[in-house]
Formats: sequence, structure tokens, C-alpha cells
Amino acid sequence: MDFKKTNAESSTVTRDIRKFDGPTGNIYEAVAIISKRANQISSEMKEELSSKLAEFASHSDNLEEIFENREQIEISKFYEKLPKPSLIAVQEFLEDKTYYRNPVKD
Repeated sequence: MDFKKTNAESSTVTRDIRKFDGPTGNIYEAVAIISKRANQISSEMKEELSSKLAEFASHSDNLEEIFENREQIEISKFYEKLPKPSLIAVQEFLEDKTYYRNPVKD
């Protein structure tokens, strides 16, 4: 999933709770699915950010290098502006882009 191109809101939005129980028939199951997907997105984002920031890691701590690294600051600002993983997961769920299954029902 390319979470950089998502159309999720970047701030909280009031949502109609009846839209969540449509695909699953149970609001609690829908919330569990959304929370698991949000955890997956969060770990993907963290892993990608860590790999990009690892390029700038220096083994010697020089105070001048810390303040002058603009590229690292721009990458961090970009990730801060992205919607939160929970908002991305909700948007994916409402657009039926989330795959889920319940082994008990199958």
C-alpha cells in the first residue's frame, strides 16, 4: 500500500457509525479489523522512515552536522504531514480496500 497517495483526511472527521458495520455486520469486528490494519500501516511507515533516516546517520556526534542536515529535516516533515495510520485504515476500510477474513465464520 502506498500510503503517500492516500485520500484519507489528515485530521479527525466525524463519521457515521452505521457505515462501519455494513461489510462485517458487526461494529466491533469492523473496529478490530481497522485497528489491526492501522498497526500494519504504522509499522510500514516506521520501517520506511527509519530506513530513509539511516542514510543520514553518522557515527560521530558533531553538533554542527545535526543542525545543518536539511534533507533529513525535510523527510521528517513529510512524514509528519501524512495522515495518521488509523485515519488511513478507516479510509481503506470504507473504500473496501482492506482484505479480512474471519476463520470462525468460514
